[in-house]
Amino acid sequence: MAKGAKPLTKVKNVHKKTTKFKRYQADTFLRISRTSWRKPKGIDGKQRRRFKGTPRMPKIGYGTDKRTRHYLPNGFLKFRVTNLEDLELLLMHNRTYCAEIASKVGAKTRKQIVARAAALGVRVTNANARLRAEDDE
Repeated sequence: MAKGAKPLTKVKNVHKKTTKFKRYQADTFLRISRTSWRKPKGIDGKQRRRFKGTPRMPKIGYGTDKRTRHYLPNGFLKFRVTNLEDLELLLMHNRTYCAEIASKVGAKTRKQIVARAAALGVRVTNANARLRAEDDE
């Protein structure tokens, strides 16, 4: 992984709840997706009425701190890069943002972006992507 600048400030990012909210009765019926949250709307629903023993519902109190929202564990904010011109925008902000090469970018452009990022001192989160297969051959 290409190392770049260190972040300006590294604040501990505290999450109040790390597990996903499960959809009500998703364990009972296969046709109900477990991952997609929907608010219960039935007139007799136990979860909607917040009975004891039922799963918790999302509410505003579970939100993360505004100062640390969207920060990665390495202390940077993410910025998607698709070409070399996008990378030039991070020249003055390399202590706040790190580059993430978009998935649609090919291997040739990726190599150019990683080389230019090293010259600018910009950290790239997925610098090794799509480069391993060509190095082995």
